Amino acid sequence: MKKLFRFFLNRVPRPVLIKLSYVARPLFALYYRGHTFTDPIDGKNFRSLLPYGYQNPRENVLSPSTLSLERHRLLWLYLKHRTRFFTAPLKVLHFAPEQAFYHRFKKLKNLDYVTTDLNSPLAEVKADICDLPFKDASFDVILCNHVLEHVPDDTKAMQELYRVLKKGGWGIFQIPQDLERPVTFEDDSITDRRERTKIFGQYDHVRVYGLDYFQKLESVGFRVEPVDYTAQLSASEIERYRLAKGELIPLVRK
Repeated sequence: MKKLFRFFLNRVPRPVLIKLSYVARPLFALYYRGHTFTDPIDGKNFRSLLPYGYQNPRENVLSPSTLSLERHRLLWLYLKHRTRFFTAPLKVLHFAPEQAFYHRFKKLKNLDYVTTDLNSPLAEVKADICDLPFKDASFDVILCNHVLEHVPDDTKAMQELYRVLKKGGWGIFQIPQDLERPVTFEDDSITDRRERTKIFGQYDHVRVYGLDYFQKLESVGFRVEPVDYTAQLSASEIERYRLAKGELIPLVRK
């Protein structure tokens, strides 16, 4: 079963994979059901999770039911237990909405929920993050996760995010981050897809963010709090939910 999933993950185009996943997820959830791990997004339990990754796939990280990864489960737990995202009346802008969240967030009656992206088939508003079609101060909350590492001009993108966020609003802008790297690494001369995957982690990433990511967000006006929510959980909870211990949630405020 895992070999079959790896084949689809690495060979099938992403839009097709998204459509196939709606059929496959119930089958994966049934096959892997058990009592070792819990996906907090839907509460289902599994004996093991699926592998994920373009090269050297990480084992036991992808939920069979929601297709969530460590970062998705971490974000869900944080939003659920440390914010009023699920209860307060909020106008939310969600970039490149993740499958694990899209239908669940869309059903929340307290949210005025807007999705956007240039390419995602789930996004309702097709837009460039560097040139958004929204008025100034339009949103209470912005979710923009694992997007900025794809954007050549991330400073312009951050400025646009700041512009459309309301004063007093907040956002979460997760990125793949090397916490051992003080300074973000970029090199436009690296164009080979395999080399980019090796260096940047994925063929369509344009940088590896370091600890200076938070300062870059601050440079456009945001107040930034790097939140280590895993520090508030027990070792058994981290393992049961299959989280990445020490992963930081970039919480921004305007």
